[in-house]
Amino acid sequence: MCMYSTPDGKATDWHLVHLGSRAVGGAGMVIVEATAVEARGRISPFDAGLWEDVQIDSWARITKFLKEYGAVPAVQLAHAGWKGSTPRPWESGSQVPLNNGGWTPVGVTDKPFNPSDPPPQMLSLAEIQTVRRSFSAAVKRALAAGFQTIEIHAAHGYLLHSFYSPVSNTRTDEYGGSFENRVRLTLEVVKDTRKLLPDHFPLLVRISSSDWIDGGWTIHDSVALAKLLKSEGVDLIDCSSGGMRGGKIVVGPHYQTPFAEQIRKEADIRTAAVGMITDPIEADKIIRDGKADMVLLAREFLRDVYWPLHAAKALGQVDRINPPVQYGRAFL
Repeated sequence: MCMYSTPDGKATDWHLVHLGSRAVGGAGMVIVEATAVEARGRISPFDAGLWEDVQIDSWARITKFLKEYGAVPAVQLAHAGWKGSTPRPWESGSQVPLNNGGWTPVGVTDKPFNPSDPPPQMLSLAEIQTVRRSFSAAVKRALAAGFQTIEIHAAHGYLLHSFYSPVSNTRTDEYGGSFENRVRLTLEVVKDTRKLLPDHFPLLVRISSSDWIDGGWTIHDSVALAKLLKSEGVDLIDCSSGGMRGGKIVVGPHYQTPFAEQIRKEADIRTAAVGMITDPIEADKIIRDGKADMVLLAREFLRDVYWPLHAAKALGQVDRINPPVQYGRAFL
């Protein structure tokens, strides 16, 4: 979950406590929030980043702490594209002015995400290659910072999703038009990333399994994309959805789990279920029933930092309750 709390892209004491607490609370993996690969790829001026070397050390102390307390340190690398230069959620407005720390976002086309906003700069073919290099450079920095898993953020209307969705991609070059052209950039970024990772480091990709829009990206498209991603060395698909304007999402408990189940079955690839999964018994059942291989929590972890320890107790797995010795008295 984005914290919007890094004025220069560097992790702060807030992030050390925020992320470290999840490791202390028993999380198997801690995925750092959407971390920009370019300064212009931020969602807001306060986003986390790995677009320059000076940011590495701030994340290294966090990965060290996560490892010490048994969690795999992972990072979600992202580019906001046309959804960049926006205020933080608790601030007003739809785009940050240039004279107040904002910038001109870049996009798959020159169409703005919000019709009332100024148009983004449409990425040229040369600039698309610059974006690819930015992802690769961020991967190298992530490894230098001690991360052991990379997740490529290709969901929620951000840059990579905006390329593969027919809702937003109206290009007529080799990155637009056909399914093969629209998924090209996502596959290129994944291929570049896999080449840089040690074989035993997992590569995850977060996708929007459906735009929830007539004529938009569908679950069937996601299955086809997942098959291609698997062939490029992706280990797991993080199955989210939505992110485009106009989507009519039917929200409810586990509303995205069917996406994970279908992609897992039809693309023969590991998947993660996300979205309104809060109860340990229900989360355990998702795995046992073969609907997904992993459950990822976001808001529930904001509500309960010790959810894994409480889950182990609820599931009768008392041998899995292994808090730091300093906290042992609370879990007798």
